[in-house]
Amino acid sequence: MADEFIKGFALFALGALAWFTFGGWYRTPSYYEIVQLVNPAEGVNTAYGQVALLAGDVAFWLMIVGPVVFWVLIPASRELRKSLNDDGDAEAAN
Repeated sequence: MADEFIKGFALFALGALAWFTFGGWYRTPSYYEIVQLVNPAEGVNTAYGQVALLAGDVAFWLMIVGPVVFWVLIPASRELRKSLNDDGDAEAAN
């Protein structure tokens, strides 16, 4: 169980770090404004800029989906599989 936690936490931390980095580079017009990291990108005219915007969006979803997979979906699927196997063993014993 601890390995799922650290895997989910690592994906969360790496995704957040990348999202903050790309958001700071491309989506923060000024550090004195209230809204940062979620502004629309301005002045991105190169292919590298477009790739960086895509990488920032992917990092955001990695930050969200990674922990959900390792903290919720995998343990739930293991519990469901264990429950189904226990029910099958109980029916076979009768």
